[in-house]
Amino acid sequence: MGTGDSDSESNGWNRARGLALKTLLLIGGALLVKRLRKSTTRWDHAHFVSNSLTGEKYSKEQASRDPDNYFNIRMLTCPAAELVDGSKVLYFEQAFWRTPQKPFRQRLFMVKPCPKELKCDVELSTYAIRDMEEYKNFCDRPRDQRPQPEEVIGDIAEHLTTVHLKRCPRGKRCLYEGSTPPGGFPNSWNGATYCTSELAILKNNEIHTWDRGYDDGGNQVWGQKEGPYEFKPAPTSSFNDMFSPLNFPPPPSMERRIEGSFVLQE
Repeated sequence: MGTGDSDSESNGWNRARGLALKTLLLIGGALLVKRLRKSTTRWDHAHFVSNSLTGEKYSKEQASRDPDNYFNIRMLTCPAAELVDGSKVLYFEQAFWRTPQKPFRQRLFMVKPCPKELKCDVELSTYAIRDMEEYKNFCDRPRDQRPQPEEVIGDIAEHLTTVHLKRCPRGKRCLYEGSTPPGGFPNSWNGATYCTSELAILKNNEIHTWDRGYDDGGNQVWGQKEGPYEFKPAPTSSFNDMFSPLNFPPPPSMERRIEGSFVLQE
């Protein structure tokens, strides 16, 4: 009889221990799911996009495939400031490969999660800069020789465009893609009344951008017509690359074509 009581106690203890183990597993699973969900919060999407935009990228491969319509452009982006709400401010410039010290386009990007009422993941807004000359080659300079975060925030000028990005469905090449809202944003360059922007972020930090301007009649008056510019992270440079015709500034006769491709700064 004593043995039966002992077996009964042992079985009860085993059951209790089994229930406790199941409970721990359930709690652990719930914490794991919570942690996994936490890894894809709205801010994580914004940080991913911000990191993907950052760095030195070139359109060299595209220019090599289609030199009649695309130039070898250097796109350089780096962190410049952070707002109190966590929004990242990035400095962005574009220049011809051979003249990186003379950017023809300078902007400030603001990257943050989309407002909850919109069906998107990341909001990317573009702003003009109050004193563009002061920001030339911002990313190439030592941190103590360029405008500091407080100055950058104070130099955010006119709002130009906003692109709403969504995660791409499975099966597509992109990771995130988006565009400006229907109707675009006001723009007066070269006879335009409004402009549109499209952006796609691909694997390996490849960026596709397509900016276009239209007049009242819906006619395109600036920007690429064939498709977006494709920027890939800077490859390891070689001596031969220095003398590639893709890397030299275009002759004066091609300046008008360039103006049709980009909104040049005054």
